[in-house]
Amino acid sequence: MLNFMSISTSDEVTTPSAVVIDEALTLYGLVRTRAIEEPARTFGEHKDAAGVWQRVTRQEFDNDVRAVAKGLIALRTQPGDTVGLWANTRLEWAVLDMAIQAVGALTVPIYPTSSAHQVQWIHDDAQLALLLVETPAMRAIAQALTSAPPVLEIDAGALDQLRGAGAVVSDAALDAALSHVRVDDVATIVYTSGTTGRPKGVQLTHRNFVQHAIAAVDHPDFGRLADGDTRILLFLPLAHVFARFEFVLSVHIGSVIGFTPRMKTLAEDLRAFQPTWLPAVPRVLETVYNTADATAGSRGKQRIFRWAAEVARTTSVSRQSGARIPRALALQARIADRLVWSKIREAMGGQLKYLVMGGAKLSPRIGHFFSGIGMVVMEGYGATETSAPHTCNPPLTARVGDVGIPFPGCTVRIAADGEILAKGANVFAGYRGMPDATAEVLSDGWFHTGDLGAITPEGHLAITGRKKEILITAGGKNVQPAGLEDIIRPYPLVQEVVVVGDGKPFVSALIAFDEAMLPKWLKSKGLALMSVADAALNPVVRAHLQSIIDEANATVSRAEAIREWRVLPRELTEAYEELSASMKVRRSQVSEHFADVITGIYGAEVA
Repeated sequence: MLNFMSISTSDEVTTPSAVVIDEALTLYGLVRTRAIEEPARTFGEHKDAAGVWQRVTRQEFDNDVRAVAKGLIALRTQPGDTVGLWANTRLEWAVLDMAIQAVGALTVPIYPTSSAHQVQWIHDDAQLALLLVETPAMRAIAQALTSAPPVLEIDAGALDQLRGAGAVVSDAALDAALSHVRVDDVATIVYTSGTTGRPKGVQLTHRNFVQHAIAAVDHPDFGRLADGDTRILLFLPLAHVFARFEFVLSVHIGSVIGFTPRMKTLAEDLRAFQPTWLPAVPRVLETVYNTADATAGSRGKQRIFRWAAEVARTTSVSRQSGARIPRALALQARIADRLVWSKIREAMGGQLKYLVMGGAKLSPRIGHFFSGIGMVVMEGYGATETSAPHTCNPPLTARVGDVGIPFPGCTVRIAADGEILAKGANVFAGYRGMPDATAEVLSDGWFHTGDLGAITPEGHLAITGRKKEILITAGGKNVQPAGLEDIIRPYPLVQEVVVVGDGKPFVSALIAFDEAMLPKWLKSKGLALMSVADAALNPVVRAHLQSIIDEANATVSRAEAIREWRVLPRELTEAYEELSASMKVRRSQVSEHFADVITGIYGAEVA
């Protein structure tokens, strides 16, 4: 019998898996298998034009995938062709993705917020044979591309067009196309967010997703996600590998999948759909927490919220340490639950058990809060090149502050210089058309992540920084900006923070305000509404920001501490390419666009 316990040393940890999958079990094969097993069971739910949630069975979903796949065949889509998919997260996205897989073509997802320049780059690099877009605006951009491929628009009836075209294609023809697809074939090309250069096309195989998902559910602890009648709400872009893997995992689990395309409706969608587990990024939890704090009402009610939040954190920390919860703390927790915690849980649907976190580091302050109010916070770590999660905190032994154990079948090794190396069936097949770049990061099956980390005494992975983002001050001090930024970023006023100081006499920080949160925060402090520029000069605001800086500085040496900081005149945006499509900061762009601010800190002679 296989021992599922992780095997750990000081520099390497593995979680075993005995999963072996059939050579013909593809991504579409998972969908087909579930439809045959229980055709009447609910596959997913989506909102119609009136905003009413509608149910789709497994059989209905599979029938639609096959009908659309036949349409792709009718349009002469060949095995190995690349098909672009540029749309928000919606049921149609999943139908089109699985239809592309069913004919042996390769899905090339494009972020819904991508610019014309970015779409042109992906089209040229991937050599798209067909481009499926969501809106008229996207269609106009797509048709203006140099050497534009055929373009179909979802909002203009693309799926109906494909169903109609495919009416003359037989089931036998579709099955013949699928019969040639094997588990180690490339299924998709996912372009990296390009924080340090041009995006690279990451080639991911069917095995990368399928074996990864099956191994997770086979594990006795990770498999708890599949216990009972589970429901998952997908709102993150399916163009991102994190959401894409969670979709595949959900298909295998049999979770009812809720599709919602807009972050701005997330609060109402959580209440209506009532998920039991939720893939999310830290900014979502930070927004929930900060909004609850800012809108608590009177000063008295805000004090109650903050007291209850501190009780939640203390409870979580105590529980995680293995200590017995003191009687006084247990009593406080019951009061806090009645006054605050239960209301937060209800606002998030009332049934939410598991928060699966990815994309960036979660602040322990926020993580312990949600853990304390009764949710399992499963923070993980991965990259596009590892098909999303390579490590994750399992439900029974989840720990706030690290990123968990390797996913079943995966290994983590810490190299001599502290770099995290990853190995497993989930590791990618190489960058499209870039053998030299592939060789730089892939050696003997080990993916060199570029991130720095350590193995904790519990056998978990802790992230300590990014290898390529180390700042070296003029005095020769090495500084990891991520550690400082991760402490500052979760606070309500902060949209983003960028620590600078490479080659400079000291370390500084550029702070962008969260302009949506600013009015609420000012109101909570009894301050009048004011502009970003005025808020940046306000003594109450500045004192608050300085206290946050002081908190971050307390974690590092004096030479690594932030000595100066400035508030930027506006938020960082994807439109100006200061943020990637996955909302990661592009440091070079920020430094270029706000060179005048940096010069104001250091002076022209050292800028």
